[in-house]
Amino acid sequence: MYRDLKTDYWWPGMKRDVARYVEKCLTCLRVKAEHRRPHGKLQPLDIPVWKWEHITMDLITKLPCTIRNVDAIWVIGDRLTKGAHFIAINESSSSEKLADIYVKEIVARHGVPVTIISDRDVRFTSRFWSKFHEDLGTKLQLSTAFHRQTDGQSERTIQTLEDMLRACVLDFGAKTANKQYHANNSYHASIGMPPYELLYGRRCRTPVYWGEVGQRELGSTEIVQKTTESIELIRERLKTAQSRQKSYADKRRSDLEFSVGDDVLLKVSPWKGVIRFRKRGKLGPRFIGPFKVIARVGKVAYRLELPPELSQIHNTFHVSQLRKCLADEAAHIPIDDI
Repeated sequence: MYRDLKTDYWWPGMKRDVARYVEKCLTCLRVKAEHRRPHGKLQPLDIPVWKWEHITMDLITKLPCTIRNVDAIWVIGDRLTKGAHFIAINESSSSEKLADIYVKEIVARHGVPVTIISDRDVRFTSRFWSKFHEDLGTKLQLSTAFHRQTDGQSERTIQTLEDMLRACVLDFGAKTANKQYHANNSYHASIGMPPYELLYGRRCRTPVYWGEVGQRELGSTEIVQKTTESIELIRERLKTAQSRQKSYADKRRSDLEFSVGDDVLLKVSPWKGVIRFRKRGKLGPRFIGPFKVIARVGKVAYRLELPPELSQIHNTFHVSQLRKCLADEAAHIPIDDI
């Protein structure tokens, strides 16, 4: 636009005025891609003090249905030891069914956790699930809408598990225990040992390491001291790993802040093939809105005032899902009217 105008017109600050005019084009803001670093610096979670007190969970769905009538895997992991349980389930399982499995597989083995990080799957946001964990004394920490990075540990574990499952797609349900065994006995760089070794204080007996597990027996006092020292060492390693990851990630990110009352556009999410916000097709808009910011939640999340037709969507979003809207709606001409 500027190059066309400057051939016939000129005024002081012309280039700046043209840039500001384009920035206020609502149609352009909705459809144009962002060519800049993602917004929102990395916010590491607090490092747990003890094993299986702070856990994560996620579901792998849409898997081939097996002869055991399972088509999903429930991945539950410990944020300290990095150990995980892979539980084959049916995708249609209710919150009540998952609660029963949870007690048998997790609570019976590790006790009741202090917190659980998960996404906003309908089963994890149901009234039953919330009341169930409220009665147990566990705090649920749900991710913001359309931001899987909140639970990066589960996402990474799922990626590893999916790679292993590709070798046994005909009946993955019968192989989950085997995959769980291998995952928990694989070296993790962030803790400097396999999850099994950190959890139990010794290497797992395997055909390869059969002759290396005959450690001398320790007294109760020595066991407590050795375990405490191991946990402190691992926590220091995790702090170092978190610091390294944050430094690396923040180099590729930029800060963006909004104030209450600001207008923002919301990124349309095409995750998992779901058509969101009633928009579909390759040429659908990249953003919708504008919407008012009604509150800031933490350092990198904001709560928006959504219209009634979007009431089924959680209204808190990570800053990376938002775009600043400078458009003057009074001057906006709908593209359909042109």
